[in-house]
Amino acid sequence: MKRIIDLIEEQVKAAFENSGYDASFGNVNVSNRPDLCQYQCNGAMAAAKTYHKAPVMIAGDVVERLKDNVMFEKIDAVAPGFINIILSPAYIAEYMNSMAKDERFGCPEEENKKKIVIDYGGPNVAKPLHVGHLRSAIIGESIKRIARFMGNDVIGDVHLGDWGLQIGLIITELKTRKPELCYFDESFTGEYPEEAPFTMSELEEIYPYASGYSKTHKDYLSAAQQATADLQAGNRGYLALWNHIIEVSVADIKKNYEKLNVSFELWKKESDVQKYIPDMVKAMKDGGFAYESDGALVVDVKEETDTKEMPPCIILKSNGATNYETTDLATIIERRKLFDAKKLIYVVDKRQALHFDQVFRCARKTGLVDDDIELNFVGFGTMNGKDGKPFKTRDGGVLRLETLISDINEAVYERIMSNRQMAEEEAREVAGKVGLAAIKYGDLSNQASKDYVFDVDRFTSFEGNTGPYILYSIVRIKSVLAKYQETGHNIADADTIIAPTVKSETDLMLELLKFGDVIVQAYKDNAPHKICQYIYEMADAFNRFYHENKIMGEENEERQKSLIALLVLVKNVLEKCIDLLGFDAPEKM
Repeated sequence: MKRIIDLIEEQVKAAFENSGYDASFGNVNVSNRPDLCQYQCNGAMAAAKTYHKAPVMIAGDVVERLKDNVMFEKIDAVAPGFINIILSPAYIAEYMNSMAKDERFGCPEEENKKKIVIDYGGPNVAKPLHVGHLRSAIIGESIKRIARFMGNDVIGDVHLGDWGLQIGLIITELKTRKPELCYFDESFTGEYPEEAPFTMSELEEIYPYASGYSKTHKDYLSAAQQATADLQAGNRGYLALWNHIIEVSVADIKKNYEKLNVSFELWKKESDVQKYIPDMVKAMKDGGFAYESDGALVVDVKEETDTKEMPPCIILKSNGATNYETTDLATIIERRKLFDAKKLIYVVDKRQALHFDQVFRCARKTGLVDDDIELNFVGFGTMNGKDGKPFKTRDGGVLRLETLISDINEAVYERIMSNRQMAEEEAREVAGKVGLAAIKYGDLSNQASKDYVFDVDRFTSFEGNTGPYILYSIVRIKSVLAKYQETGHNIADADTIIAPTVKSETDLMLELLKFGDVIVQAYKDNAPHKICQYIYEMADAFNRFYHENKIMGEENEERQKSLIALLVLVKNVLEKCIDLLGFDAPEKM
C-alpha cells in the first residue's frame, strides 16, 4: 500500500508532464497552512526558471488538468504559484478503509533492506546502571524498533565495557580484602568455584572505593594497572574472577533493562574483539596507514576540507596498550565479519562525537569498511535536573536507574489513587505502565541531540504533551469500544468508514493520513521525537473529535459504525506508535 502523499504526487506529476513540464516539479508536501489547504505543491516556482514562464501560469496549467479528478474536492492555483490541494471526503474515507485493512497502515517498507547493528547501552560491568545510561537505552531501543518495522534485519548490541582498569581495580581490592582466595594462589591448579566470592551489592561498594583509593595512592594504582595487564595476558585466576564479575553484573544489568522494556540480541563485550586487534594493527602498519608519534601508534584522519583541528586516531598507546579507539575499530571488524552488517548505528553521548568521527574516518581510510557501509553516530544530550545541571540525587550523587524508575512509578501511583478508586494491586500494575510511558516519552519527545530537563511532575501529568496523556487517550478509546460492545454491538461489524461530515472528524482522518510519512522520516533521521510529536497531535485531534461528537448517542446506525471503525483505526495506529517508542497502554487508568 502506498502512502497518501505518494498517490497525490502521482497525479500531480502526471499533470505537470501532460502540461509539457518535467514531472520532477510535482513534489507534494503536507501544507504548513492547514487553514488554507491540506496539501501543497510549490514546484511551479522552480519550473518558472526553467521554462521562463510566470509560476502562476504554470500552476494554472497543472490545475486545469486536475480539476475534475475525483481525488480532490478542491485544487487551486494561487499567486505567486502555489498549488493548494484539498482532498475529497469520499477519497479520504476510501484511504482510511485501506489503512484499516493494511497491517502497516499505509507505511511502505524500506526498499533497500539492510542488516543493521545498533550499539546502545554501553554499561561497564561491576557498576550499577544509573540515569546516565537512560538515554542510550531508550533512544537506541526505539531506533531499533523503527528500523525493524521498516523491514530491516536489526541487531541490538549492549556492548559491555569489561576489559579496562575497572576490572584491575576490583581484582586488586579483592586481593587486599580476601588474599586467601584461590584466585590469587599461583600454585592452584584445580577448578575454580562456580559461585562468585561476592554479590552485586558488594561489587557496587568495591569498585567506587577502589577507584577513589587509587587516585591518592600511586602504589595501589600501579598494582591495579598490573592486574589489568595480567588479566589481559591470560592470568588464570584473574580470568576466573573476571568471569564471575561479568556473570553477576550481567544478571543485574538485564534485570534493570527489563524494567525499561529494553532488550538486546547481543551481549557482546570489549574483550570479545581483542583477538582481532593484532591482525588489524599489522594491516594498518603494512598498508602504510599507521606510524609512530611520541611512542604511540597513530593514523592520520585529517581531511583537506576540515576547518577545525582533527587529532590523529591513536591505535596503540605509548606503552603498547589498547584504548577505546582500538576496541571500537576492532568491533567494526567483528560486526562486518559475523553479521555482514551494512549499517552501524552508535547511540552515544554527543560528547563522544570527536571520538567516533576519528574512528569512522580511520575505518574508511584503512579499508575496514567499504564505501557502501553506513556508519551513523546518534549523539544524545544530557538529562538534567530542574537546576539545569546533570540529574543527581539530593545529596549530589549519581541516581541509580532503578531508583528513578521506582520514584516515577510511585508518583504515578499517587496520582491514580488521588483521582479515582482502584484496587492497590491493579493501581500498582497500571502505575508501572504509565510510569514507563512517562519516562520514555519524556525522553524521546525531545530531539536526541538536545539536553533536556527531567521534570517528574510534568512528565507524570495526565495532561499536556506527556506519555500519560497519550496513554489516557488510548484508554479513552478502549472505554468507548467497550461500551459499544456492552450495548450488544459487535465491533467486527463496524468495518467501514464513511466520508467525514464534520471538521473534527476530517481533522482526525488527516492526522491518520500522516502515519506513513512520519515513520519513514523518523527512520531516515533516527528521530523517535518525530513519532512523539505525531501521536501528541493525533491524541489532541482525537480528544477534540471525542468531545464534539456523540459517538454512543449517534442515532444513524451507519454513521455510528463508521465512527467506531474510525476509533479502532486510531487506537491501532497509536498503539503501533507507542510500541515503536517502547511502551504499551493499560486497559484502564
